[in-house]
Amino acid sequence: GEQVLPPGRKLTLREVLFDRRVEPRALATLAAVAVAIGMVGGLIVALVTADNGSLTSRGVSLSQIAGDDELPTGQVARVADAVLPAVVSIQVTLGDEAGTGSGVVIDGAGYIVTNNHVVSMAASSPDAKIQVTFNDGTKVPASIVGRDIHTDLAVLAVEDVDNLTVAELGRSADVQVGEDVIAVGSPLGLSKTVTRGIVSALHRPMRLGGQGTDTDAVIDAVQTDASINPGNSGGPLVDAEGRVIGINSAIKTETGGSVGLGFAIPIDTVTQVAQELIRSGEMHHPEIGVNARTVVNDAASGAEVANVQADSPAQRAGIVEGDVIVKVGDRTVTSADELVVAVHEQRIGEPVTVQLVRSGRLVDVQVTPESD
Repeated sequence: GEQVLPPGRKLTLREVLFDRRVEPRALATLAAVAVAIGMVGGLIVALVTADNGSLTSRGVSLSQIAGDDELPTGQVARVADAVLPAVVSIQVTLGDEAGTGSGVVIDGAGYIVTNNHVVSMAASSPDAKIQVTFNDGTKVPASIVGRDIHTDLAVLAVEDVDNLTVAELGRSADVQVGEDVIAVGSPLGLSKTVTRGIVSALHRPMRLGGQGTDTDAVIDAVQTDASINPGNSGGPLVDAEGRVIGINSAIKTETGGSVGLGFAIPIDTVTQVAQELIRSGEMHHPEIGVNARTVVNDAASGAEVANVQADSPAQRAGIVEGDVIVKVGDRTVTSADELVVAVHEQRIGEPVTVQLVRSGRLVDVQVTPESD
């Protein structure tokens, strides 16, 4: 039978070239084959590159396609182009301390609305300075016209700035859950930042405050999933037509970055407060004189009265400790924060029906809010 031979030892390159282990004619044949393979490979590469463009040639020319000026610009780009000139970055400095935020021009006379917590540091010291930077890079000093700690709003004024772009203000009644919105501002100090999202909820009671500010507010917030971060505060939330529908004020987060929950002060509140601050420098709100805590149980869900202030509207109306307020006017109350919002929606000096649960029964009382 046939015998399988064991494989021989492979020759090294030195043995092939210098020890004459291979006949010269064989070496010449191998060299010719190698050259032929190289020529074929080069021909293939040449054909490929000729068909598809040079890959490594020093004369390579990369083509770029210019945009068509006649194509319609995206809606977000159009809105950003219209709104950005009305948005400013705000820097507050006091010694070694500094804070940043955003604002929006609301009047051609130089009035800018922002959050109180953006500028509250400047209000506490005459040595603090506020600088406003416009979209074109213009930097000017600003002064505080008025602040409202109960809505976290403030109005600034700048002087000697020509051709101000004024933002268009919308109406809260026109805002709908699910509509597209754009947040504009200076998150983390990065000016001219635009992010996109939707209105994810309306009438969301949200308590604002925190270290380093005198803000003590509960807002009836517009909730959005547009990315909002520190520095966006005071900047506008605008709809798809470029109308301001809110002032960005807070985020819901555990790490300091956005997790898809941002909150803005509704534009009706902004308009009302800003007008009053410009007119008189201060804002007053209706109060009924109770402190409450949230309760949720089978008996009642709402704002349970923890105490009633002496000689307050609530005391005069007969409200007592332990009553659970479930409605103020047309607004259902489901929490202590929502009670604050519901009362602030009323008019000072005008009676309103307050519905409460007492000993398992619904009771209606008439309360006339007073100024805080």
